[in-house]
Amino acid sequence: MDDSSRLTKTKEQWARARRGGEEREVFYEGDARLPPGQHLVENFPVLDLGFKPNIPITEWTLTVGGFVTTPVTWSWEQFLAQPSFKDRSDFHCVTSWSRYDNDWEGVSFKHLISVVKPLSLAKFVLFKSYDDYTTNLPLEACNDDDVLLAHSWNGTPLSRDHGGPVRVIVPKRYAWKGAKWVKEIVLSDKDEKGFWEVRGYSNTALPWKNDRYG
Repeated sequence: MDDSSRLTKTKEQWARARRGGEEREVFYEGDARLPPGQHLVENFPVLDLGFKPNIPITEWTLTVGGFVTTPVTWSWEQFLAQPSFKDRSDFHCVTSWSRYDNDWEGVSFKHLISVVKPLSLAKFVLFKSYDDYTTNLPLEACNDDDVLLAHSWNGTPLSRDHGGPVRVIVPKRYAWKGAKWVKEIVLSDKDEKGFWEVRGYSNTALPWKNDRYG
């Protein structure tokens, strides 16, 4: 079994244990800013499925479609031509670590919505990545002031380890909801669960509710 398969199996075991009533170790540092079950770190750990796709900028595209009036496929140049959006937010990983004050830059999801113009039936979003990862959210959760498609972190281009060229940032959800290496966004009238959601992780993923497992 390779490292990626081993990591997936371990996380599935965590999810099954939680559903069975067995609690994992809980950390809480007494900081009102820190969600329950989390501990604070100053580094930025790297977690993925064991495969980090290497996407040349000249070949990168982002496609947005489904239940929208105006589907788009942006090249890297077209993506960078969109209005720039900057936001500082905290980052909460389901594996129990949080990192404060991350400075992100990219394209806001609100702007994306204004471009593609979702149909009235569009209620859900499915994100697809270059490593075949998927994750899902309600459209309402994505249409928030702090959600963006980020190309930079703390003033530097987003590294391949952390999902560059572009990853999704959704600060009010656990970080697995923010797909790395994003390549396609599909709006739909139906909720389609993603990679971790079908493996026992929460469909809502709300850090302040300690909402880790389904």
